[in-house]
Amino acid sequence: MTIKPGDRLPAVDFTVTTADGPQKMAADVIFSGRKVVLFGLPGAFTPTCNMNHLPGFLLAYDDIKAQGVDIIACTAVNDIHVMKAWGKATESEGKIMMLADGNGEFARATGLEVDLSVAGMGHRSKRYSMIVEDGVVKTLNVETERGVNVSGAETIMQQLKERVGA
Repeated sequence: MTIKPGDRLPAVDFTVTTADGPQKMAADVIFSGRKVVLFGLPGAFTPTCNMNHLPGFLLAYDDIKAQGVDIIACTAVNDIHVMKAWGKATESEGKIMMLADGNGEFARATGLEVDLSVAGMGHRSKRYSMIVEDGVVKTLNVETERGVNVSGAETIMQQLKERVGA
């Protein structure tokens, strides 16, 4: 079953880059007491993820943060070394928190896993975005078509503005 607005994020660990190197970090540590924009994608360096999805969040970084967002985070079923290299290559270090879901535990636990074996990519994450407040999903935008249609920064900005007005 896919996670939905009103649900609490599952208690899984991500791997993140710290000053001391790769470290496990519990979802609770990342999301508790914070407003987080989280976007998930099939893979770092893949064409749509690299040229469309991540760049939109980088361009909208200041506007998103101005809406009271504490963290903008990206997750993919990649290891931390790939996520770190992607952050460096896209100049998103210090802006986008890279959450490695190397074994796909978060993708599976949220019901946002997709089998891309036909493309030689194995089990990955669906493309999505969400607003999470204190560990609870407030909005969820899952792509049903190829490309970035409903999960991009534009949609998140609109939803953040609507939430402020609500």
